[in-house]
Amino acid sequence: MSSAMSQPMPRIAPLMPPYPPEIQAQFDRIMRGAPPLMLFRVLAGHGRAWDKFRAGGLLDPGPLSLRAREIVIDRTCALNRCEYEWGVHVAIFAGAAKLTEEEVRATVQGDAASTCWSPAEQALIAAVDALHARATFTDEEFAALSAHYDEPQILEVMLLCGFYRTVSYLANGLRLPLEETAARFPA
Repeated sequence: MSSAMSQPMPRIAPLMPPYPPEIQAQFDRIMRGAPPLMLFRVLAGHGRAWDKFRAGGLLDPGPLSLRAREIVIDRTCALNRCEYEWGVHVAIFAGAAKLTEEEVRATVQGDAASTCWSPAEQALIAAVDALHARATFTDEEFAALSAHYDEPQILEVMLLCGFYRTVSYLANGLRLPLEETAARFPA
């Protein structure tokens, strides 16, 4: 039996190919020629959910560097125990973001005091942790973040945390099977 057949199905069935032309065009734009992720296939089967997801507008680069963006996304997904999305991002973006194995591991097992992070990255991790735990920042946490990031970047951090918490809810709640090429949480 192939590994694709032995994978559990998500709680809501994904679209199966061939996809409607409009959906295929959207997949092609987002995935840049790679097969669409299971998350996208499930959401695309439900027009309103798919439209709202895509309208979130956070699938573009934004004002953060790729490295900072991926630290925020990976940490958010790790805090939400969302191995599905964490693994997709690590597999696709960790290399381009120049995240070392130690740094990737620290997104799951470390914290803001982990020595692998620069001071700016420690402020990012602390911000993600604060938003996850309390949905806000203390004045000190906001000042630390502001020392390294401008207002558009700080807004992007908050938007990414919220968006990827939602993605984590979707992936975890739907029990999406892990993508074959995705990374796995460190042991």
